[in-house]
Amino acid sequence: MLHTFAIYVDNKPGVLNRVSSLFRRRAFNIESLTVGHTETPGVSRMTVVVDTDDYGARRLEAHLYKLVPVQRVDNITIAPSIARDLALIKVGATGDARTQVMQLVDVYRARIVDVSPESLVIETTGTEDKIDSLLEVLRPYGVIEMVRTGRVSMVRGTLPVRRRAPARTSGAAVDTRADVSNCSV
Repeated sequence: MLHTFAIYVDNKPGVLNRVSSLFRRRAFNIESLTVGHTETPGVSRMTVVVDTDDYGARRLEAHLYKLVPVQRVDNITIAPSIARDLALIKVGATGDARTQVMQLVDVYRARIVDVSPESLVIETTGTEDKIDSLLEVLRPYGVIEMVRTGRVSMVRGTLPVRRRAPARTSGAAVDTRADVSNCSV
């Protein structure tokens, strides 16, 4: 399952390397990674998408908190959130093909940001599925080049993400798989 983490870090040189190295050392493949400034000066936000199970996600969160430049980690996988990607797609288009591509761009609510005699550059934002779908309908026209940003996500509403405390009932067995405090870095 894909897990999405919002990681707030100090905006200093080498922080991206330290965070991504943690994923590498733990043998987790990063599916998507975006980094940018936040509303707080000196703090950057990383949105990291990784394919792991719930136990692996809890382990990663615990290990991330051990890194000095990490201020906060939110696993926003199950929180109601908005997720978007951005893509720039250069398509070969001349004559009638150009008109057809422009009509497709309108259907997908994308926009053309550059026009040359032989090609068009299309900018689109949306879910990964929407961008994949647009890419597939543009392939017959000749996709020359494409670049994608990766996922950015934000939790809906005004309240911050709340930490879920494990439910403990008296006399009931406690699930020790949720406890990752004894994991090493």
